[in-house]
Amino acid sequence: MEWVLLVIAGLCSGIIGALVGLGGGVILVPVIVYLGSVGLLDGITPQTVVGLSVIMMIFTGLSSTIAYMKKKTVDFKSGWIFFAGSAPGTILGAFVNRGLDLPSFQLYFGIMMVFLSLLLLIRKHLKPVHWFVKNGRKTTFEDGTGTYVYGYPIWFALLLTFGIGFSSGLFGIGGGSMLVPAMLLLFLFPPHVAVGTSMFMVFLSALVNSVTHISLGNVPWLYTIPVIPAAYIGAKIGAYLNHRLNSDSLVIVLQIVLLLLGVRSILDGIM
Repeated sequence: MEWVLLVIAGLCSGIIGALVGLGGGVILVPVIVYLGSVGLLDGITPQTVVGLSVIMMIFTGLSSTIAYMKKKTVDFKSGWIFFAGSAPGTILGAFVNRGLDLPSFQLYFGIMMVFLSLLLLIRKHLKPVHWFVKNGRKTTFEDGTGTYVYGYPIWFALLLTFGIGFSSGLFGIGGGSMLVPAMLLLFLFPPHVAVGTSMFMVFLSALVNSVTHISLGNVPWLYTIPVIPAAYIGAKIGAYLNHRLNSDSLVIVLQIVLLLLGVRSILDGIM
């Protein structure tokens, strides 16, 4: 029964993560924490749940990156720049994670979930900031809908992704949930390029993140057996749907789910 639940969790994480560029950890982490809290999974700690999540994100990131490469919507230069900032942040976050017990993890993770929910809620109502494009590295992208010019100062991108990487290493959430809104609002990325590039950065960061968590003994390898193939297949499905569906309705559902899970996690952490 527990493997069936893990397959479902991995599949949903892969689909949603690749569809909107989140990486999938925001779905997998609270689900695994809940399954552990009700006794359906053994040995779940803040360290093992993050270890499982970062291993999963290697495969969701790889699967979706390959799919987006075929659509030519991955900005590899930007992805490497974002990775250069996020990599040291993920290592630092992984080491800080060692000091968290389960109530503290649930409290801080819940606050992060509520923040991400509010960020998704307001991102459509925020006006793009053109300063970063005017004063940074510019790139032009063309597709069937028109020509886009986007960009960013490299120093700012490195600082931003360091903070995102720290959150990824600490909570196992992938970083795309914070990077995609920044790419859309601050750097004016075309939506499909933002998602594709985000998943490439998630893949690279997950490699570094996983090495750190493996060295710390945080990976429950038995649970990776059902999660990895399910997440890999889910990521392919999510990338396929990304080019065929308007993801606004899914984002609304995701906002509600993140908010509810975040509030529950905060209450569990306090109580």
